[in-house]
Amino acid sequence: MIDITHKSSTLRKAIAEATVKVSKPETIQAVKDRKVPKGDVLEMAKTAGLFAAKRTADMIPDCHPLPIEFTGVTYEIGDEEIRILVEIHTIYKTGVEVEAMHTASVVALTMYDMLKPLDKGISIEKIRLIEKKGGKSDLNSKDFSHLKGAVIVCSDTISQGKGEDKSGKIIQDKLSSIGVQVVAYEIIPDEIEKIQGLAKKYADEGIDLIIFSGGTGLSPRDVTPDALEPLLTRKIPGIEETIRNYGQQRVPTAFLSRSLAGVIDQSLVLAMPGSSAGARESMDAVFPAVLHVFKVLSGERH
Repeated sequence: MIDITHKSSTLRKAIAEATVKVSKPETIQAVKDRKVPKGDVLEMAKTAGLFAAKRTADMIPDCHPLPIEFTGVTYEIGDEEIRILVEIHTIYKTGVEVEAMHTASVVALTMYDMLKPLDKGISIEKIRLIEKKGGKSDLNSKDFSHLKGAVIVCSDTISQGKGEDKSGKIIQDKLSSIGVQVVAYEIIPDEIEKIQGLAKKYADEGIDLIIFSGGTGLSPRDVTPDALEPLLTRKIPGIEETIRNYGQQRVPTAFLSRSLAGVIDQSLVLAMPGSSAGARESMDAVFPAVLHVFKVLSGERH
């Protein structure tokens, strides 16, 4: 199975359908009248579908086991067909579209099995996904190309040419992958005046997203949050909490990080860890969802 440990649990939904076609109207009438010899077709098929939803990971090798928190099976009955609709919800790291299609398939197969003594011309058609919601794919489909970002690496060592920056490159790559324009990249020493100077400069230039990497620890030279906090028009504790909580689930000492988030006028300012793992996890924790802040700042209803 693919690695999903970097993902966050969110509400995921999927709706799938399958169609059972019969060869004569009498078959549909028998279903409606509950006169099929093998029993109540609609209820039996629904029950089979509920079992199937929970057993999808046992049947499909690459599917992750996940908590199924809602399964709905409904029918649209026509003159010579029954349309099966399955809706599944979970709060997890990956979607439930395969679970929904697997459930629809088993519901259809159960109907086929129960109706074949009455009708030899039955077929199963249109097993397909109708809709999926939730996860980063919803946000990744949005256009963020109008947003401009600046990445500033705070490191005495790297600014003196004694090391290679990795965290800043990780942040740049993440921003580029979701369409944000990275218009500035700088490496500076851990000095309050330089940090504040760049934060003010880019905010005055109207840069939407200003991300500092490094200086969020507890050593005497870790001053990035101390430099930025007095400049913030408003802090956003929820972003900070999300970054730390995400890190805490992966590294026991993540609670020591002093990651910071807030706005200077219309610019979002973030201070993230300087380690490559810390930067990657911080970006995974809040992007691209954090970009919703710009709708809020602009007053757009959401």
